[in-house]
Amino acid sequence: MSERLEQARNYHAAIREVLMREWDPIGVADIPQAADEYDSYISQVHGLLIRREPLYKLVDFLWWVETEHMGLAGNRRRTEQVAERLLRLPAEIAGRAEPGAAADGGGTSAFPGSLPQ
Repeated sequence: MSERLEQARNYHAAIREVLMREWDPIGVADIPQAADEYDSYISQVHGLLIRREPLYKLVDFLWWVETEHMGLAGNRRRTEQVAERLLRLPAEIAGRAEPGAAADGGGTSAFPGSLPQ
């Protein structure tokens, strides 16, 4: 398996964990059979992150999923907190993957498939 593919899988796993453990708008985090409940949103979140979209775009996407797509009342504060958490993932993962690397990724995105700055 290529290093970039492995990296992408690691990012997807980290996003999946945040969506399930911190966002979880329908409350299924403790149900093993629902472990893939939010997987259909991972690629879209990953895309927002690799494009370095601003916080409001992540909030808007998650809010749309909660309130429009799922038809829930939504929890705006939690959604904003989760979006902030997701924005920290690239630096957190880059820090784990490259000891001594700067939190900003040294001028390039920490996400595979993104273009150098």
